[in-house]
Amino acid sequence: MNIHKNARLTPLRREEMALSVIEGAFSKAHAARVYGVSAKIVTRWVERYNTEGRAGMVDHSSRPAHMPQLTGASVAERIVALRRRRWTGKHIAHEVGVSPATVSRVLKRAGLSRPGARLIIQMRI
Repeated sequence: MNIHKNARLTPLRREEMALSVIEGAFSKAHAARVYGVSAKIVTRWVERYNTEGRAGMVDHSSRPAHMPQLTGASVAERIVALRRRRWTGKHIAHEVGVSPATVSRVLKRAGLSRPGARLIIQMRI
């Protein structure tokens, strides 16, 4: 696990802080002062220790579980099909009715974000 270079607490220190509050050695406010974090952070780690135990002291992923605004499969398939016909991203966006950024994201996911050097050479000939 990579610890952020500016992180105040490592998983071991988080556990130490949570246990000190749970066992009554420190109040949340006092623990916040001692460990150099806010009372809200102390509360977060105490609650996580109570629910998950030692395993809960590691960082969780910040990646969303699902993306409700994700481009629909039919639109994505049309974008990919037009790219395979060697259309540019700007032309695809105009044809499909989405932004160029959306086209770029869909093509990147499909591995078609940039035409290969061979394709560029063929287009010039």
